[in-house]
Amino acid sequence: MLNSFGLLGMFLIIAILVTAAFVLIPIALRLVGLGARRNPNTDKYTIYECGMVSVGKTHIQFNFRYYFFAVLFVAFDVLAIFLFPWALWMGNAGVFELGAAVLLVVIVLIGYLYAWKKGVMQWK
Repeated sequence: MLNSFGLLGMFLIIAILVTAAFVLIPIALRLVGLGARRNPNTDKYTIYECGMVSVGKTHIQFNFRYYFFAVLFVAFDVLAIFLFPWALWMGNAGVFELGAAVLLVVIVLIGYLYAWKKGVMQWK
């Protein structure tokens, strides 16, 4: 038992060291002078669209409602991904498996009803 905790401790130490290295190496390279240099230039802030000079308004704000629909799509897509293998395996399923699938559908349905109540589905 102590052997498995030793492996867990080694993994934890290695994870902390790797994380610290990812933070400290760029700082050290910047201090030595090998890091990225800041060269402010007006050309860096211009819009570049396929080699053509932009015409008209280039910064267009998208309607945030698109993101709500995208999140709902992802939620139902994940539901379908989890329910498909369960439906294929339904012949051997018992009460526990049926309850788990119903619980998954209920959780997603609660999220859907919450979004509907908040008015996310209405396009104003």
